[in-house]
Amino acid sequence: MFSSRLSRLAWGWGLLTALLGTPAASQAATVTSNTAQTRYPIVLVHGFMGFDDILGVDYFYQVPEDLRRNGATVYVAAVSQVNSSEARGEQLLKQMQQWAARDGVKKFNLIGHSQGGPTARYVGGVAPQMVASITTVASPSRMSVQDADNNIAKLINNYSSLTSAFGSFVAWLSGNSKLPQDVNAAKNFADEVNAFATRFPAGVPSTYCGLDGKEFEGGMYLYSVTGNKPKTNAWDISDQAMVESSVPSDGAIPVCAAHFGKVLRDDYPWNHIDEMNHVFGLIGKGAPDPVAFYRTQANRLKLKGL
Repeated sequence: MFSSRLSRLAWGWGLLTALLGTPAASQAATVTSNTAQTRYPIVLVHGFMGFDDILGVDYFYQVPEDLRRNGATVYVAAVSQVNSSEARGEQLLKQMQQWAARDGVKKFNLIGHSQGGPTARYVGGVAPQMVASITTVASPSRMSVQDADNNIAKLINNYSSLTSAFGSFVAWLSGNSKLPQDVNAAKNFADEVNAFATRFPAGVPSTYCGLDGKEFEGGMYLYSVTGNKPKTNAWDISDQAMVESSVPSDGAIPVCAAHFGKVLRDDYPWNHIDEMNHVFGLIGKGAPDPVAFYRTQANRLKLKGL
C-alpha cells in the first residue's frame, strides 16, 4: 500500500479488524476435499501494514480456512508491518526454518500479497532449497520512475512517526509486538524492489511491463496475478483509499509493475484490498471470488507436483 491516501486505510486497518473481529477459524478445519492438497505446505505472507490475524480476522480473509478445508497444510507468516523487504524476508526465513525443524517440512509454496511478494522473493533468492514455488499477488517486481513518485517513501516522509506508531499498534493487536518496525528501512522500497530485480532475477521480466518472466527458474515455479480496478464496491470503505491513475492499476500497484514469472492474470476486476478478500469479502458485483483464486492456485501447484 504505497500512497498517502492508502496510508489512511493502513492506519485504521488494525483498529477496524479489532472492532469488527469474528471468531477465529479453527486451525484444524474439517477437510472436505483434496483440491488444495499440495505436496509442500503453503505459506501466506502479508504486505505492508499487514498481519497474520487480529482477533481471528485473517489478513487473507477466509483464505487459510478454505485452503485447509480443501486439504492444504497452511502456515501464515508474521513479519514486520513497517520494514524493508530484506528484513521481513529474514524474519520469514527464520519462521520457515522453525516450521521445517518442527514438522519435518522440506520445502514450501510461498504466496505473498503486496510487499509480501518481495519478502517471499528474498527467501527464494537466499534459500531456494526451501522454496518450491512463489506466487506474488499485486507485488512489484520492478518499479518505474512514475511508480516511485507515488511510493511508500513519500508516505513515510510525511507521516514517519505515525507510520511507525501504527505499525507497532498493528503488531501489538496481532500478538507480535516484538516485531521490529523500521520506517527508515521502509523508505527505500522502490529502490529495493529494483535492486531485487538484479539481485534475485528469477522470474523477473527482462523489461518493465514485460511478459517474458519464466515459469520455472532457479529450481522454483514462479507465478503472479493482479487486479486492475481501483474502485469496485461503493459499500467497501477501502475503495475510498484506492488511487485512480493514468495507467492500469489495482489502486496501489500498477499492473505493469506486478508482472513476475508466469502471469496468470493481470486483469482481475479487483483492487488492492479485494485481492486478499477484504474488507470482509466485499468485492465488485460479478467479480470472481478471491478465495476461489487461492484455492485454484493451490490446485495448480498440486498438479505440478508441488
